[in-house]
Amino acid sequence: MARILLVEDNEMNRDMLSRRLNRRGFEVLIAEDGGLAVSMTQTERPDLVLMDMSLPVIDGWEATRRLKADPETAGIPIIALTAHAMDSDRERALEVGCDDYDSKPVDLPRLLGKIETLLGSDGGGAGSS
Repeated sequence: MARILLVEDNEMNRDMLSRRLNRRGFEVLIAEDGGLAVSMTQTERPDLVLMDMSLPVIDGWEATRRLKADPETAGIPIIALTAHAMDSDRERALEVGCDDYDSKPVDLPRLLGKIETLLGSDGGGAGSS
């Protein structure tokens, strides 16, 4: 079972997305801010991180930079999740090291496709969805 760290400060978004991912067979870990995201990624080693970019403590941009700069966590795929749907936001997310980008509100089938692509490229995966 693939483990996903969901980094989201909005309780409603966190609850909805974590339940939907659990039903698809993923084990979901939760971080409510960027600082916790960095420390949990270092200790828990999830298979993938879903990173909200607008976070307290450390924003998702900086948290991603830190994770990708650390050789121990650099290989963990990160998908940026943001309500900002501008092309420049997608480019910025990729520049700081995100492996993919998805806009909110989350379209679950589209997001699952991105998750499975990134996990599949590492030989992981969550089975059928």
